[in-house]
Amino acid sequence: MSKNWSPAARYFALAVILVSLALAAWYVRDLFGPLVLAGVIAYLLYPVVEFLQKRLRMKPKLASHLVFVVSLLLFFAIPGTLLPILSGEMQTVANDLLEVLNRAEYFLLDPIRLGNFSIHLERLIPDIKQSLSTLLTPLPEDALRLLESTSRGALWFLVVVVAAYYFITDWARLREWLIRLAPEDYRHDVRRLYLKIKDVWMAYLRGQLTLMAIVGVTFTVIWSIIGLPGALVLGILGGIFSIIPDVGPFAAALLAAIVAALEGSRWIPWDNIWIALLVFGIYVILINIKNIWLRPHILGRSVHMHEGLVFIAIVAAVIFIGILGAFIIVPVLASLGVVGDYLRRRILGLPPFPEDEHRSPPPKPARKKVSPKDEP
Repeated sequence: MSKNWSPAARYFALAVILVSLALAAWYVRDLFGPLVLAGVIAYLLYPVVEFLQKRLRMKPKLASHLVFVVSLLLFFAIPGTLLPILSGEMQTVANDLLEVLNRAEYFLLDPIRLGNFSIHLERLIPDIKQSLSTLLTPLPEDALRLLESTSRGALWFLVVVVAAYYFITDWARLREWLIRLAPEDYRHDVRRLYLKIKDVWMAYLRGQLTLMAIVGVTFTVIWSIIGLPGALVLGILGGIFSIIPDVGPFAAALLAAIVAALEGSRWIPWDNIWIALLVFGIYVILINIKNIWLRPHILGRSVHMHEGLVFIAIVAAVIFIGILGAFIIVPVLASLGVVGDYLRRRILGLPPFPEDEHRSPPPKPARKKVSPKDEP
């Protein structure tokens, strides 16, 4: 019969395993981004799966497959429907912009005089027109680069889709497997930690939905006041896009500006380009109010973090990690706070969870009275 390993042998094996895992993780580090994105997608879709299971009594496999297939169809159908329309309208906007530049070039032929100084701005317009023409006419090598990046992007997209599928359909089994990795005496604590972290992420999701609703209603009202055609649709899209830090608001602003440049306002008698600039300016002002005050306040309250910390964390994540990091940084920090509080309590010898402190200890069993007859 083989003997148990000595403590030195066990520590050595643990060190070898940890070093090997660290080296493997560094080698495949490019895979982490798509896997995190797949996890975020599964996190956003899983409440729908739970809703179908609890309210419509669907089996887990059927509910997860239905949500995944419908989401995938919507992902392809919406851009496929809008892309031809937006492509033609972008060309129209570009032509309108060139016309505006031609007018500006004619207007700026005469220099602007301020006392003894003359400001010559007519040289700027040809440079802007040249840049715009270059942007609208891609070179062959740009097309090859685009093809290469598209191929790599398609492969990463496949990784995201497959990983998200398994996260959605097999999350229950994966969760139980992760919990069973802990020693048996601590599995109850791990399960309670999981439930607390789940509550943090669900609260964060509710905060994001609240933020999206506020942004959507605000922009619907603003675009209606301006007289922008399709104000309701643009407002809803602005609310949906606001869930993606930086890129989402910019895409929504660009879409609203394109509609303004093509259609103008229903009752403001300005040129379409000026309406587009007005729309873009309003969007920039309101989105900055949302980023600086509204988003930190709502998300901070949802996960019980100070709004200043939320703002700094999101900005730092955008700078150092990117858009995906900015989206998940708040619930990740809140989850680390839950784990850190558990470890602090364990180290100090306190009950592992705050609610355990208020529980009264179990009553001691009553001692049986001994009569004088029973005494020896």
